[in-house]
Amino acid sequence: MTNRTHREVRLVARPTGPVTDDLFEIVEVPVPEPTAGQVLVRNTLMSVAAVMRTLMDEVTTVPMPSFVVGEALNGPAVGEVVAAPGTDLNPGDLVTHRLGWREYALLDAGDVQRLDAGLLPDPAGHLSQGPTALMGIDRGAEVRPGDTVFVTGAAGGVGSLAGQIAKLRGAARVIGSTGSPAKGDRLRKEFGYDAVVVRGAGPIEEQLRAAAPEGIDAVFDNVGGEQLQAAIALANRGARIAVVGALSTQLAEGAAVLTPIDTLLLLARSITLRGVALYDHLDLIPEWNRLFGQGLREGTLTFPHARLHGIEQAPQALQELIAGRHLGAVLVEL
Repeated sequence: MTNRTHREVRLVARPTGPVTDDLFEIVEVPVPEPTAGQVLVRNTLMSVAAVMRTLMDEVTTVPMPSFVVGEALNGPAVGEVVAAPGTDLNPGDLVTHRLGWREYALLDAGDVQRLDAGLLPDPAGHLSQGPTALMGIDRGAEVRPGDTVFVTGAAGGVGSLAGQIAKLRGAARVIGSTGSPAKGDRLRKEFGYDAVVVRGAGPIEEQLRAAAPEGIDAVFDNVGGEQLQAAIALANRGARIAVVGALSTQLAEGAAVLTPIDTLLLLARSITLRGVALYDHLDLIPEWNRLFGQGLREGTLTFPHARLHGIEQAPQALQELIAGRHLGAVLVEL
């Protein structure tokens, strides 16, 4: 294989403003040769996520290493094993790992997870952000039958699944926030949301009060900022608020965006405000895959996502995700 080449996407410079094409370069490099205990994977799909914008900065607060200038980016990918000498993997096995942004990946066997090819109807489903959505609904917001639930960032890869899971858990009313009326219409018509609030269509708190006149019992917060403040203002006694993302900060250009919180209100209403991150709940991944496979086959769950084609589209995919161009997850088919 030493005479074969493949392409990878490298970070050229750190952003000082919006993410632009000139921050990336696509480089042709030799396909690596696996040695004993290593696995060579031909990547077929990769995903992009908002956290990747954060990892482009030299210093971040997320518990993940920043991307290195001059090296390939990384992220979740699915692919087929090409060779895996000295391991229990075989050519053709479907696997997932975290070395996306390249057409071939060389990994130690311990960094590759074999997938059951028949578990999900489409291998792309293994790149869903469903484990995070399930974590936020079950362990963060502790959604219960009869709850009124508010999901911020409802049209993203996490939020578009969180609303569906909330319904499966018996929520009586699910409200989502999004950035455009068109996405709001789709959330209601296709993904089980009962009402939406739209950024830029007036104060969020006023919209939320109209959508939830009896208040909010559980909150799945992807955003922070004004949306979290509105959720707290409308929270009922004993409400549970899960902070799952911080898009208002992650996608801000320049200084960090901080969210003032009325702690007296938290105290007076016995509101729980809890940050939850998937690295503390990795046991949910197999549970999600079982739930997702069953839901996709029965029609009780859908996987909203966009697919761009070719590794050369990966930088554009990340830019479109950041700009909110798509509803659901954003994937690149390699």
